[in-house]
Amino acid sequence: MFAVGAERCIPVTPSSSSSSSSRYQRRRSTGTRDERYRSDVHSEAVQAALERHSERKMAVLLPSKRQSLIGQTSMDTYTPPDSSSGSDAEGSLGRAGGVSMDSWISRALHGSPSTSSSSSSHSNSSANAARLAETNMHSYGSKNMCKYSHGSVPVSSRVSAKIQQLVNTLKRPKRRPLREFFVEDFEELLEVQQPDPSLPRPEGAESTPIQGEELDRLKNCPASLEAALLRWGAIAPKAPCLTTTHSNTKQPYTLTYGKLWSKSLKLAYNLLHKLGSKQEPIIHPGDRVALVYPNNDPAAFMVAFYGCLLAEVVPVPIEVPLTKKDAGSQQIGFLLNSCGVAVALTSDACHKGLPKSASGDVMQFKGWPKLLWVLTDSKHLSKPPREWFPLIKDANNDTAYIEYKTCKDGSVLGITVTRMAMLTHCQTLTHTCGYREVLHILLKKSVSFYVCAAKVACVKSRDLHWALMAYKDQSDTTMSSLRMLLIADGSNPWSISSCDAFLNVFQSVGLRSEVICPCAGSPEALTVAVRRPQEGSSKPSGRGVLSMTNLSHGVIRVDTEEKLSVLTLQDVDTAMPGAMVCVVKLEGVPQLCKTDEIGEICVSSVASGTSYYGLSGMSKNTFEVCPVACDGGFVSDCVFVRSGLLGFVGPGGMIFISGTLEGLMQVGGRKHNADDIIATALAVEPMKFIYRGRTVVFSVNVLYDERIVLVAEQRPDSTEEESYQWMSRVLQAIDGIHQVGVYCLALVPANTLPKTPLGGIHLSETKQLFLEGALHPCSILMCPHSCITNLPKPRQKQPEVGPASVMVGNLVAGKRMAQASGRDLSHMEENEQFLFLSEVLQWRAQTTPDHILYTLINSRVTGSSLTCLQLHKRAEKIATLLYERGQLRDGDHVALVYPPGLDLIAAFYGCLYAGCIPITVRPPHPQNISTTLPTVKMILEVSRSVCVMTTQAILKLLKSRDASVAVDFKSWPPILETDDLPKRRCPLLYKPCDPDTLAYLDFSVSTTGMLAGVKMSHNATSALCRSVKLQCEFYPSREVAVCLDPYCGLGFVLWCLCSVYAGQQSVLISPMDLEVNPALWLQSVSQFKVRDTFCSYSVMELCTRSLSSLTDSLKGRGMDLTRVRSCVVVAEERPRVALTQSFCKLFKDVGLHPRAVSTAFGCRVNLAVCLQGTSGPDPTTVYVDMRALRHDRVRLVERGSPHGLPLMESGKILPGVRIIIANPETKGPIGDSHLGEIWVHSPQNASGYFTVFGEENVRSDHFGARLSFGDTQTVWARTGYLGFLRRTDLTDASGERHDALYVVGALDEVMELRGMKYHPIDIETSIIRAHRNITECAVFTWTNLLVVVVELDGSEQEALDLVPMVTNVVLEEHYLIVGVVVVVDTGVIPINSRGEKQRMHLRDGFLADQLDPIYVAYNM
Repeated sequence: MFAVGAERCIPVTPSSSSSSSSRYQRRRSTGTRDERYRSDVHSEAVQAALERHSERKMAVLLPSKRQSLIGQTSMDTYTPPDSSSGSDAEGSLGRAGGVSMDSWISRALHGSPSTSSSSSSHSNSSANAARLAETNMHSYGSKNMCKYSHGSVPVSSRVSAKIQQLVNTLKRPKRRPLREFFVEDFEELLEVQQPDPSLPRPEGAESTPIQGEELDRLKNCPASLEAALLRWGAIAPKAPCLTTTHSNTKQPYTLTYGKLWSKSLKLAYNLLHKLGSKQEPIIHPGDRVALVYPNNDPAAFMVAFYGCLLAEVVPVPIEVPLTKKDAGSQQIGFLLNSCGVAVALTSDACHKGLPKSASGDVMQFKGWPKLLWVLTDSKHLSKPPREWFPLIKDANNDTAYIEYKTCKDGSVLGITVTRMAMLTHCQTLTHTCGYREVLHILLKKSVSFYVCAAKVACVKSRDLHWALMAYKDQSDTTMSSLRMLLIADGSNPWSISSCDAFLNVFQSVGLRSEVICPCAGSPEALTVAVRRPQEGSSKPSGRGVLSMTNLSHGVIRVDTEEKLSVLTLQDVDTAMPGAMVCVVKLEGVPQLCKTDEIGEICVSSVASGTSYYGLSGMSKNTFEVCPVACDGGFVSDCVFVRSGLLGFVGPGGMIFISGTLEGLMQVGGRKHNADDIIATALAVEPMKFIYRGRTVVFSVNVLYDERIVLVAEQRPDSTEEESYQWMSRVLQAIDGIHQVGVYCLALVPANTLPKTPLGGIHLSETKQLFLEGALHPCSILMCPHSCITNLPKPRQKQPEVGPASVMVGNLVAGKRMAQASGRDLSHMEENEQFLFLSEVLQWRAQTTPDHILYTLINSRVTGSSLTCLQLHKRAEKIATLLYERGQLRDGDHVALVYPPGLDLIAAFYGCLYAGCIPITVRPPHPQNISTTLPTVKMILEVSRSVCVMTTQAILKLLKSRDASVAVDFKSWPPILETDDLPKRRCPLLYKPCDPDTLAYLDFSVSTTGMLAGVKMSHNATSALCRSVKLQCEFYPSREVAVCLDPYCGLGFVLWCLCSVYAGQQSVLISPMDLEVNPALWLQSVSQFKVRDTFCSYSVMELCTRSLSSLTDSLKGRGMDLTRVRSCVVVAEERPRVALTQSFCKLFKDVGLHPRAVSTAFGCRVNLAVCLQGTSGPDPTTVYVDMRALRHDRVRLVERGSPHGLPLMESGKILPGVRIIIANPETKGPIGDSHLGEIWVHSPQNASGYFTVFGEENVRSDHFGARLSFGDTQTVWARTGYLGFLRRTDLTDASGERHDALYVVGALDEVMELRGMKYHPIDIETSIIRAHRNITECAVFTWTNLLVVVVELDGSEQEALDLVPMVTNVVLEEHYLIVGVVVVVDTGVIPINSRGEKQRMHLRDGFLADQLDPIYVAYNM
């Protein structure tokens, strides 16, 4: 299986033995590296993997950053020295072996700087890095980069080149192709990794438990640790028990057994008798107390520990809290609360350094119980009376101490250790190590080598590195007396490299290879195994060079061919005396593993933990394990404890540790250890710009699998380009060594990751920040394309289905055809005898001259009115103006460029009186004239307008210098300003001879960026007005409030036409005035006691956002909306359910009834298809499966169902309107509740598109469509919107069952990705929920990539937090990989007057590099 004592890995040193001291000094000045992951074999493998990747010439796709982000610097806060990564969990007892904290605690409290560390480099890796850098450098000005253009959109070479580079990168085949299947059932299954018969599998026999040697109990052995302390304190009071050294003190401090006994006795007495009163003491035997001591004061900690044992109090050791916001501090507080801790013991020096409140008391830490802080220095304690003596019991099963452990998810568990387990553990270690004299040293920086006479030293692998750094100052060091060097990492497979480096340097001063003794342990199982010193033996230790690829499948194989992906392990000897060890499977029942299979080490021993304090369920699963054999029988009568260590038992019963269960990540069915990933990342070391000890790796669940995330702190002096080159090398190295992709690699500014009290990175807190989008990285690289391999197979186009089979299918299924119609238009009223609106206005001016038709409200809530006669006279004067000054003829096109108001209405009817064709055009915005003025000019050219009518103010704006830069004033057609009209009226008003002739042109820009003008005949205009009148029951006695843009669609009809036709008084409010006074619309509705009001989504959103905290104030000022019968949102899109619900909920307090709010639906071919009227059932809401919609299907689900999408009915079908749902490709009718295109047949349909060249094919396709079967004679207009009809159980006004129309989205906006159809609004809704700083977003596609633009409401330093959040939510909810994430400022995404996003304009601006983005991330 593997060789014991086989060929050794080459010993490694930071420098050769002949290196000069200056070379050491240079390394120290630039910092130090974490030797925990050091291995030259691994470094060579990484370099070989990088060379292999460099041959592919992969390009580094640098993101685009705003200049303010590039100059970002790190926080000016305290930097603790480098330590091992946060995955190296340390127990709370053995802290004397941790990092010395005295130097940097004081510096943290006093604010002095600390030296930062960096990693050393090797010449070969630097050369490889240089070659790779030349290969991977991305040049913006590269000549071979293609420019893409879409239509006439100017495309920036920088943006398009990067997108093309990303596309080319993604075109490369993946390592493993997706399985090709598609499930036609409504379930959209993700790809499940099927078992591959070629994958390695364990083939060995079933393993057996190994039994340690019998524990030799010493004669006259004390029956408890307290008894032992009493004995040695009495027999040898002056014998040294503990000696500590400090870098800042010359003399070491020695604690004798006598001092330890007397101080512990004194503390025990004070704990029991001096805290509280005699009648009510604070501490009783069995209570828990916290021990808060720094790791540089083991003597005080030892006195407090034994004092608690003598007082029969249970100590709970914890680290010193440095600040109020320490990482993990709240979880420690939860442990203290659950243990009932009310007293904390600490030293005087430590107490002075704790954070204090203004009153001088120790600050109350978040989540902690209220503690009584007791100082254990002798000067603060009372001397016990001579007659007082503690009760010395034999070791029993009472709890001796509680050691805490931080889990992978950040929770803190307290592990109880009994007095018997503690005593047995001491006896076991004494037997194993043959203890006589032990020296526990911290080999750190300038700490002198105090090993001249010591026999045993206990260190961690990282401390060996500090010894190498300090060796140059110790020329007289000898290690010939050292017989045992304990490497107490516990679970670190990478300690072998540190051991080799240490041995290579110190072999010359007497260090023997056999004295290096690694060990394995965990908080639950205590010490699992320790390699015994081989006295007088030259037998090398057992090592295994194992294939990392096979290890990821849980199989042990000796590597013989592939040298890139290996892991060298060293044994930790066999089981401890008196213990039994077995290896069980990681999942399921605890079944024994095979001999060549990785599993969890389980230990059966008295010397182990007994439970998690207060958690009986978890304790049973961990501390009462009964392993079973393959036949189902128990392997032993003893219970075992899960150690949390991964490994196997080799030949001769040798135990090998390969990692920890806490650091295990299962990605795509393969298991990877976080320490292995970190080691590979740190082997990529050509550039020194990250802090090596501040690197963490964890996994996050995305799309039903774990994904690897690597986070590191970046040095402030590194450049962005270096950062991304290093990140790309890391990705390539991990891919080459581990055959796994990194989902996200993030670099954060220095000193920003949460730290543990010992200086390492707090893993769970870092992961939580990443998941919450609060990590604030300065560089980030997402690689979802290579990591996400379980997406559904792209949908394949099915062969076209013929009309006959569709018909038969519907008949067989019993589905009714999806068609519906509004009520009949047969009844005629008095004014409906007129065929033209101009005749209706003349009739009203004669019959009701003083009736007010229009009232315009401005931002100051003051209005101006227009009666029937006044409007008629002004229209006559405008007609005279057109005749006399304009010299216009019948049928000439006139552009009306007016702000929303009464002038626009008068100009429109003036054109009708003169026989001209009016085109309403939105005037240019004064503050954005460079972009809005060309749109005005384009509409004038496309509509063939021969004249422009406007106000004097707008005419002055057109003549301004800024306007002339955008559009030359001389290029405009003749302009007539209507502020000063002729005195005399027109002698003869024009009367059309044919009702089918053109009345006006309706121009608007769709959300897809298409400028479309439709022709509205007099017949269609009258029919539309009549239909709206009947639906809404408009009469001259009614008041209607309209807050819409009056330039196109139903907004123009309600603003200009309906009042003249039906006679109701229209209260007009310009949406522009709401920006000054957001409450203007609702105040007007309340003031005029309006029953019917119309608005747009932009108006509703503005009111919801601006008035959310002012409803009480508005109610106090008398706002009352109880009279509102219908509040209709006019839109050409899917109803926004969330917005309407928020609006109803917000203004419910001022009387708005939720049933009053509804939506309307119109489009280019028919300006008003649906409109909620006064009669009929309330609008209904259904929930459909979003996954089914992607396949053009409708599946109704219950509210709250996963993937449920709420769809609200788009109002009632207008009178005279017929609707049918047709297949947009086959043009065949579709059954009820099936998705298809909405087709309309109505007298109010537009006549067609108005184009300069008259493209008849477009006109016939959209306005003259016919069904391919069924009713093939009726001419329909295609709306271009997908939707479905559903017959409900409600009853309409005619007594029939009500047919509800649900609009899903526009056909032109549908994005076809992976063979499925997505509506942008669905993806955008998910993205907005992803992070609190996302105020708005828009999505579009470009070269098959999904581009997401998000608006950031926060500081620019938070921009990169949005990238993983956006990528995650789109993957989770829509199974799509985001190609590009663009972070912009608020207000960048263009929105039209109807509140609709102009996604194509946004795309054009992005490709032309006009958005000025904060950050652009290209997901690899």
